[in-house]
Amino acid sequence: MPRKTGLGKGLGALIPDTSVWQGERDAGGPPQVGVAEVPVDTITPNPRQPRVTMDRVALQELADSIREHGLIQPLIVTQSANGYQLIAGERRWRAAQLAGLATVSVLVKEAAPQQMLELALVENLQRADLNPLEEAAAFRQLMDEFRLTQEKVAERVGRSRTAVANAVRLLKLPEPVKARLADGTISEGHARALQGLENDAAMLKALATVTHNALSVRQTEELVRRILAEPKTKAKKVVASAETRSLEDRMRRALGTKVNLFRSRKGGKVVIHFYSDEELDAIYRRITGKD
Repeated sequence: MPRKTGLGKGLGALIPDTSVWQGERDAGGPPQVGVAEVPVDTITPNPRQPRVTMDRVALQELADSIREHGLIQPLIVTQSANGYQLIAGERRWRAAQLAGLATVSVLVKEAAPQQMLELALVENLQRADLNPLEEAAAFRQLMDEFRLTQEKVAERVGRSRTAVANAVRLLKLPEPVKARLADGTISEGHARALQGLENDAAMLKALATVTHNALSVRQTEELVRRILAEPKTKAKKVVASAETRSLEDRMRRALGTKVNLFRSRKGGKVVIHFYSDEELDAIYRRITGKD
């Protein structure tokens, strides 16, 4: 089922009225709000950027495009003490640096820390630039750092509460599973299926099967169902002590048949084996002394 793409206010929240696009300047200073051309090295990354990894090949391709056609869409920034800080557009900013641009077009916007994270997250979601774990970590950061509920996060980013809850659950996966999800070896669907297993050991064993056989999500779900349907492994048999084995041997010799002795904290039990009515009668006579 395709993801919902209506992300709340979305990137429209990044664009101020056209009346301020020419920039509102202090006397001779940089624009407080609006569009400007600024040195690329006066911009620093967004510390709340949810994306952790960037494809180097794709980044170089974007740099080549920018070198040929220029930066078509301005970066979104806010003013900082030493220049500007990115709100959204880190990939384009890095590509512009690779392309050797001295200046870039920016849209200057006032933004509080929470808004910087929200807008960077919204931009990446709209561009499908985040892997599932980066997305989940951003949702978790909004919840932890800004005390937002899952419902509030869902409202801010245009997702359902269930989608946010399912995403955050991915952060509880064992590290090897998260690594395969982050590098694209398995999909979010595979990871969700594996979460149906009861413990990390079972997940890792199933993960090995999934990756070795290149199972589809549907096949992975079936694998998990089969694993859950398997009977539980019986508890390991308790090894009898030397004293218990000695007693079993003495009773075995006395009764002429197999005998098992089981001890517990509250006592125990003796199991006497017989294989015919005649053998049972003989055991009875030995025990009672009625030969």
